Amino acid sequence: MPHSIWLKAVGTAAGLILAVAPAAHAGAGPTAAPAAKTAAPVTLYYDDSRAVGWESAVAAGVAIWNANVDNVRLVEAAPGARAEIQIIATSGWPQATLGPVRPGGRSRVELGSQAVALGYDKIRIAAHEIGHNLGLPDTKPGPCSQLMSGSSPGTSCRNAVPNATEQARVEYAYAGATASHAPAAGRVVVDAP
Repeated sequence: MPHSIWLKAVGTAAGLILAVAPAAHAGAGPTAAPAAKTAAPVTLYYDDSRAVGWESAVAAGVAIWNANVDNVRLVEAAPGARAEIQIIATSGWPQATLGPVRPGGRSRVELGSQAVALGYDKIRIAAHEIGHNLGLPDTKPGPCSQLMSGSSPGTSCRNAVPNATEQARVEYAYAGATASHAPAAGRVVVDAP
């Protein structure tokens, strides 16, 4: 092959490689963008070892939150391991620390038997109090369709699922850059009627 034809062939091949390389690189951009949207959820560990009599209600409340929000996951802590959320049974009114709690932080849920004695639903109580830890304040008075309306709809209300607005508020509290912000309040919210 004469020298000038060889250089022309090499130059054409190099041009093709350069033309293909940016196209392949440019195609990687849109593929990478959805991965950024689906960042791993914030994991919060809970300890319900002192919530005797409430175990199934706590499990149901946790399952409800895990099924309805994507940015945060509640996971039961191994025995003796550190947990951000301490859940205990008490004889008083249900109450909880207003969050949002962050990994490495501390919050508390007290599942009070006074509310159960009056006829309030245990699963709704557990889900509601966990909602406080996730950053949701009370919305009293409110309809049964609002989990954070607490006791205001009365003892016949059994809804333990957060509505779309409540879900969106938790999603926002644990989204990307906002997940590193300090808790909103940290005060204790007592849920007596």
